[in-house]
Amino acid sequence: MRSHLLNDTTAEQYRRSVTDGVERVAAKLATTDRPFTGITVDALSPRIDEIDLDQPLHDTTAVLDELEDVYLRDAIYFHHPRYLAHLNCPVVIPAVLGEAVLSAVNSSLDTWDQSAGGTLIERKLIDWTTERIGLGPAADGVFTSGGTQSNLQALLLAREEAKTDSLAKLRIFASEVSHFSVKKSAKLLGLGQDAVISIPVDHDKRMQTVALARELERCKEAGLVPMAVVATAGTTDFGSIDPLPEIAELCEQFGTWMHVDAAYGCGLLASLKNRDRISGIERADSVTVDYHKSFFQPVSSSAVLVRDAATLRHATYHAEYLNPRRMVEERIPNQVDKSLQTTRRFDALKLWMTLRTMGADGIGQLFDEVCDLAREGWKLIAADPRFDVVVEPSLSTLVFRYIPAAVTDPAEIDRANLYARKALFASGDAIVAGTKVGGRHYLKFTLLNPETQASDIAAVLDLIAGHAEQYLGESLDRAS
Repeated sequence: MRSHLLNDTTAEQYRRSVTDGVERVAAKLATTDRPFTGITVDALSPRIDEIDLDQPLHDTTAVLDELEDVYLRDAIYFHHPRYLAHLNCPVVIPAVLGEAVLSAVNSSLDTWDQSAGGTLIERKLIDWTTERIGLGPAADGVFTSGGTQSNLQALLLAREEAKTDSLAKLRIFASEVSHFSVKKSAKLLGLGQDAVISIPVDHDKRMQTVALARELERCKEAGLVPMAVVATAGTTDFGSIDPLPEIAELCEQFGTWMHVDAAYGCGLLASLKNRDRISGIERADSVTVDYHKSFFQPVSSSAVLVRDAATLRHATYHAEYLNPRRMVEERIPNQVDKSLQTTRRFDALKLWMTLRTMGADGIGQLFDEVCDLAREGWKLIAADPRFDVVVEPSLSTLVFRYIPAAVTDPAEIDRANLYARKALFASGDAIVAGTKVGGRHYLKFTLLNPETQASDIAAVLDLIAGHAEQYLGESLDRAS
């Protein structure tokens, strides 16, 4: 079994095996003509269930043959221009190359003596990002597994900086369309069910700062502690960006930690023409960025950034075997001192490879393209009498729903939109997401692929309308 260990004696076997895998994926990418095959859970599950994991195939070629049957053939391919569903981006080649390198070398980014140059590369990228945000010379941060972990760590720091002995008094303020991880974080941090105050949004799905000011004042008057305000730069459902400068003013006025969840909107940090959409982010105490959304990186690649590096001490724990206190005095850089994780992949390498190959302008150009596409798509939908679109896009998300020409019960319209989404997914021709607005079912395009064209959007709209009309027609037949 030692023949499977990656080392100096198996380097050639490693080269052959990985090349075989890469060639198979490349062939699949080159021939994929739709984002999904439409396979069902009931059809795929038996294939997986019949595999006996205690009976290995002993040969990577045979394993890859099997993988084709149970995964590659039916995988959902985000690179396809008609994948329009969730915040999944196509990935850039330099980052995929970085993924191959980091997996093989397998550095762990918790301590210097496990990563060396990897530690310094991650720190350099953190500095680069905080400079792009404008957090100032005392800023710092660390890579995380994703936006949920980044938000959790930011709110942990905010909780500790609030300096109160009564967790029951702490309150977090976030818009009613903020990410679910805000409430999840509050629960994990030991705060009460009523710790998160939901702030209403305006017509453009942006936090209403008048309502925020009112709730902050009410919190103070009740003897409660306003622990943090979470502003969102790119909501999951709408891509909306909260009014960051006004929120920053209120946070300063009330002495409240300002966290900006820019997991989606962080692509604007590299934008060539839309950077001003997140003006005010530089005044945050902490920021979440997901490079694996709008920087076109493979999952996972995220970071939490802070204005004051000293606040990261709230995540520090010293273990004698790993990062004893004396290492701080010896100026040995251990990233575990800042992270909620211990063992941690060198995910920063993917972004490093991307920046060193394409540059920030290259990333920004791609993100600007999808933002432009969203604007074009909004015009298409707004002009189409078959659909109702909710808001003009701030980033690259479009929320809409099919509306039949004949007056129909709203619940029946809901069912028609749900049916259209499911039927489209089952066909494999395109994939769209869904959400609720005002209690009604809507559909959602999340546009993160620069290869997607307005013609793709138009074609998918026709498919949606066709499926919805089919459902309504069958519904009428059943009723008659």
